[in-house]
Amino acid sequence: MKNRSLEEKIGEAGGVLQMLRSSDLGHVIFPGIPPEFTNWRDEQRAWHQSVVLFEQSYHMTELHLRGADVLKFISYFATNKLSDLHAMRAKQLVMVDQSGNLISDAIVFCESDDFLRVVGPPTASNWLQYNAEQSQLRIEVTRNENMIVPRPSRDVFRFQLQGPNALPLLKEVVEGPLPDIKFFHIGEFKIAGHTVRALRHGMAGRPGFEIYGPWDAQQAVREKVEQAGLAYDLRKAGASTYPTAAQESGWMPRPFPAVYCGDEMKAFREWLPEKSFEGAASLGGSFHSNNVSDYLVEPNELGYGKMVHLGHDFLGREALVSRKDDPHRVKVTLEWNNQDVFDVMRRAVGTETPRTKFISLPVPMYATFEYDEVQLNGSPIGISQWSSYSSNAGAVLSTALIAPEQAVMGQEVTLLWGEPGSKRRTVEEHEVVGIRAKISPVPYFDKSIKHD
Repeated sequence: MKNRSLEEKIGEAGGVLQMLRSSDLGHVIFPGIPPEFTNWRDEQRAWHQSVVLFEQSYHMTELHLRGADVLKFISYFATNKLSDLHAMRAKQLVMVDQSGNLISDAIVFCESDDFLRVVGPPTASNWLQYNAEQSQLRIEVTRNENMIVPRPSRDVFRFQLQGPNALPLLKEVVEGPLPDIKFFHIGEFKIAGHTVRALRHGMAGRPGFEIYGPWDAQQAVREKVEQAGLAYDLRKAGASTYPTAAQESGWMPRPFPAVYCGDEMKAFREWLPEKSFEGAASLGGSFHSNNVSDYLVEPNELGYGKMVHLGHDFLGREALVSRKDDPHRVKVTLEWNNQDVFDVMRRAVGTETPRTKFISLPVPMYATFEYDEVQLNGSPIGISQWSSYSSNAGAVLSTALIAPEQAVMGQEVTLLWGEPGSKRRTVEEHEVVGIRAKISPVPYFDKSIKHD
């Protein structure tokens, strides 16, 4: 049986929105680890109060770019400046299409002058792999796939230590002195006799180190870290906890990628198989439009505007230049009203009708791309996307994009909860209801991610 392309699947479905709104895929499962190692409430509190270990070996896709022209190649797809990327440094990679709409972001690790490791969602790797295969530059591309489909091993293991006790814990397990690692730089040292590397950064707005090394070395390294971690109240984050880590910092992990429409992207869609991440994804939530462009986002809205570097040539530059002074939606945190949340949950599991859409904790999302409408006095003012319960906030939080004139801290808005007329079997019959929410800052808590 012929494997269809994404373009063919979209055509047979009658359009991209019809395809995505009929997909039964729910919220992405993080493979390789149990939902909880202890309990997700204390696992969340650990990045504020002690130290948490985030497992990253299984779910992130890696794309390896090698060759003399790797920096020239990747710079053309980066809105941000990469000319100062050098060995033992990393940068966030933000990519847009020809119209300036976001395709994906990822982290690019510069392991050496001719070896870049791109780590992040499959949307980033898919886009870069496609373009690398079309390129005449001196680059070689290999893919180290995630373990959503199980496999015996990967190139490297990867986990992150984060929280106020991350630094003292790491100092204890490192053989010799811990090197001084600047923010978003990479250091190299030994743990349990094995050479590993660590990226210095934070994930939930707290101090953090992303440690990685040869796959076969992970058991010894983990045992050393976990044993020493007992004295620091180390908590391992399970699959239920991990997707909530971005919430408090306000990073939007999965915006709608700008690959589903436009003639410029047709060749890419013909290259992508229907069973790709983009082909299997689902679209859900209360926001409903028949125009695909209404789901797209651009760098300024996501807080990447200061990162955009117009002094170099990159795909989408002209579009971003033309709109750089245009008004755009503002990213905020919404703090959901607990009384309304608990009332929705009560009605969802009770016998009264009509019932409401169940709110699963700690992650309420039930689609790959979830867009809920946000209203003020009955009028739409924006969309809410990534959501999760935060034990540190004591409430469900979501990251939203709203009209700038309505981005008033403390103002109460209404989030429409539910999916009207859903065609997905994974979504129960329910009534769409309003949940009160308070506009709050991004990040929700003040960041504290750097150290001396």
